Amino acid sequence: MDNLYGKAVALAVPVFLFLIALELIVDRARHTRCYNLADSINSLSCGIVSTGVRVFFGFLGIFFYEWIYLHWAPVRLPASNWGVWIVAFVFYDLCYYWNHRWGHTVGLFWASHVVHHQSEEFNLTTALRQTGTGAFTSWIFYLPMALAGVPLVVYLMAGVVQLFYQFWPHTQMIGRLGFLDRWIQTPSNHRVHHAQNDVYLDKNYVGVFLIWDHLFGSFQEELDEEPCLYGIRGQLKSWNPVWANLHYYWAMAKDCWHAESWMDKVRVWFAHPGWRPADVAARFPKPAYDPHRDFVKYDPPVSVSLSLYGFVQFVALLAANSHFLALLPKQSTGWNVAYFLFILVSLVCLGGVLESRREFIMLEAVRLTATALVVLAAGTWFGGVHDARTLVSIGIFAVFSLGWLWLASRTRQETVAAAAA
Repeated sequence: MDNLYGKAVALAVPVFLFLIALELIVDRARHTRCYNLADSINSLSCGIVSTGVRVFFGFLGIFFYEWIYLHWAPVRLPASNWGVWIVAFVFYDLCYYWNHRWGHTVGLFWASHVVHHQSEEFNLTTALRQTGTGAFTSWIFYLPMALAGVPLVVYLMAGVVQLFYQFWPHTQMIGRLGFLDRWIQTPSNHRVHHAQNDVYLDKNYVGVFLIWDHLFGSFQEELDEEPCLYGIRGQLKSWNPVWANLHYYWAMAKDCWHAESWMDKVRVWFAHPGWRPADVAARFPKPAYDPHRDFVKYDPPVSVSLSLYGFVQFVALLAANSHFLALLPKQSTGWNVAYFLFILVSLVCLGGVLESRREFIMLEAVRLTATALVVLAAGTWFGGVHDARTLVSIGIFAVFSLGWLWLASRTRQETVAAAAA
């Protein structure tokens, strides 16, 4: 397991949440309304999924990086030299550029990266909306650093620093920054990157240094006459964080299955996102899309009571996730997997509740009932917690939530009917 990444995330999350709360206050004061509760919860849920998957599968990239470093690198640079750290950070940013660019121009990699672009809002929660499948492929792009002899610890720290740097450009609260917009990743540049407007599509890939976009012809400045429209073409239309990570893989798999040519079956996975075999496009056409004409934000009707329920449950799941990260080195892999799966199922249920879907409200009721019964009957919680007050508190919270869910669900039909009218 990648405990280093888990520790780094656990330390950074409180800072990120404080800055999100601050941005929300400024957003309300300015009446910019760039926050939607369900959208923000979905983005943060995707971040939790990403962290959990990387904790369990981050070893893949570490294993191959270290193997190449030990067996193929002609030289091994000293980690004690500060110059190595600077060069490694710039080198990492170059590798990230191509990782990111392929994530937008190759179907298989876009299927992994698409989750980061699904939000139709643009705020600091979007920064935490990270891929849950990137741990399986993204490390490939950083192997040149191992071949160049960059020590593993330097590579890992460069990645953490660069990842955390990319948090702050995900905001609409900061305008243009003059000459900085020409040289580094800034909010203005990153707003362009997240926009689906024709002029902005597939631009500004850098993590930190804008020289790579200038050098490889992918830079586009933000235009006053072209306001950014956020999200992806082919809306997700779901608050389910698991479906968010899998939906484009499923779309490519269907096209692959229906394609008659074996060459097309392979090409589906490596062509530019949106490419479809001619015979598949003819049999299963999709309407032409114009972002200025067709863009409507996904915002299913949900009652105030269910929204508040969702917020409270998500806060509880954030606490559970922090507990999960703290327990990683202290309990067995089996219990860690079980804890993560509990959180994952809970997030899926919560996403369905925020869509006001009856089947997910019922599933959430089952989850709460099972949680209360298992905790009180077994007399324990993850991490070997046997404290009676803690266990009773968890049980009471589950029972209270069950009652709240039942009362909130009674307003569901009225809310849906009012929206339809």
